[in-house]
Amino acid sequence: MPTAREELLDAALSALATRPWTSVRMVDVAYAAGVSRQTLHNEFGGKDGLARALVRNAVDGYLVGVERALGSAGGTEDRLAATAAWTVRAARANVLVRALLTGCWSERLPRPAPTAALGASPVPGPRHADPWPPGPAELLRRAGERAVAALDTERPPHDPEALAVTCEIALRLALSYALVPAAEGEETAPLVRRVVAWAPDAGGPGAPPPVEAGRAVSGTSPRAGARSPRGSPGRSRSA
Repeated sequence: MPTAREELLDAALSALATRPWTSVRMVDVAYAAGVSRQTLHNEFGGKDGLARALVRNAVDGYLVGVERALGSAGGTEDRLAATAAWTVRAARANVLVRALLTGCWSERLPRPAPTAALGASPVPGPRHADPWPPGPAELLRRAGERAVAALDTERPPHDPEALAVTCEIALRLALSYALVPAAEGEETAPLVRRVVAWAPDAGGPGAPPPVEAGRAVSGTSPRAGARSPRGSPGRSRSA
């Protein structure tokens, strides 16, 4: 059974679907949640505390979904594709997740004042006020760290730096879909799989050969020791 805090957060989020945050009244949120206004005050300390908790709840919910997607079946490409698909779905379903990921906050959304994570709490009792949530770059970093930690257990082992780049590529591609939605019926996952297959940590066979710095891409030959594209065995010269 949901707690009073969860009911209040759900009621406040539902209110955002029909009116701007400035028009959302605490008494209406409490009524919709089926609790007293005093209970709301005890939980959040006021409207700013409720706004901060709403945004923090969106952050936590998104990251939990990232971890769930990373735990899906398949290899690196499949799991990152699932994570990208979740990112796009979450941004579409929750206006706060979209704002957190993109940094695009409208006047309809709550913008609580920043607070220190370990600072004094205006909320009565032992509960501390929820700290100001991360910006888009920080949230992307946290999601990327979870992706690296989840995928680093695969065998054969990944190169840590290359894996971090691959995870960031997948997440940033997902963010592009959050900002510019795909055409109707188009899915995120196939494109992410294809891009990840060419990313630095795709295992080598599917990646294009690197080129010398400062040289044009066309007409150049791969550096010594670079792996050849899939299906094109590299040629070596005898000494």
